[in-house]
Amino acid sequence: MAWLNVCHDTPEALAQACADALQAAATEAVKARGQAQFALAGGRTPLPALRRWAAQASIDARIAITLTDERWVPADHPACNLSRLQACFSAGTGPRWRPLVPAQPGTEPDLGTARDSLGLLAAPWDLVLLGMGEDGHIASLFPNDPNLAGAMDPANLSDAVVARPRPLPPEVPYPRISQTLARLLRSRRRLLLVTGDSKRALIERAQAAPDPLRWPVSALLHAPGPAVEIHWSP
Repeated sequence: MAWLNVCHDTPEALAQACADALQAAATEAVKARGQAQFALAGGRTPLPALRRWAAQASIDARIAITLTDERWVPADHPACNLSRLQACFSAGTGPRWRPLVPAQPGTEPDLGTARDSLGLLAAPWDLVLLGMGEDGHIASLFPNDPNLAGAMDPANLSDAVVARPRPLPPEVPYPRISQTLARLLRSRRRLLLVTGDSKRALIERAQAAPDPLRWPVSALLHAPGPAVEIHWSP
């Protein structure tokens, strides 16, 4: 159990600090192992950091990126996390991408694509970058998902689960594919990006009184392993 609270004066400062962390982790991993493996969130808070990282660094296929979670939508859908991450990089350049959802998914969610991608990325993540919702969810581990307990079980041997929060978030009402907590925790470095006073207060409550089924983020904060670097800005 450990965390490091890092407060930034502005969202821009938060984005720059996280872009620097991404580049440092990539450089260290490539030097040590010849490649880097990242699991990244696709929400509003992480995207500015990815844009800054892409603008300031030379990123090539030695860096493999997958998602912490993905909506069950086609690759060209506005709600697709992968497409939003890919848009941060110039066409024809950048990392290797490993999707969690097929480009043209069927009606019912399945784990085939996620298992294939995560099977190719079996080593610990060199960096996992997460955001957090107002309800304390991370990735697509929602407190109102009836299957949350299994997805959060540290002994779960599955790398991914189908997430069906009830009700589905009205702004993005789609089932999701999410990495399990156990897979997210197999990481050398953990970043959590949050903005706003309400989320900061929730983080403080989860630090003081862990309740993973109420606030899934508390399972991350109180897990063994590397300290969670909590980057916050107003």
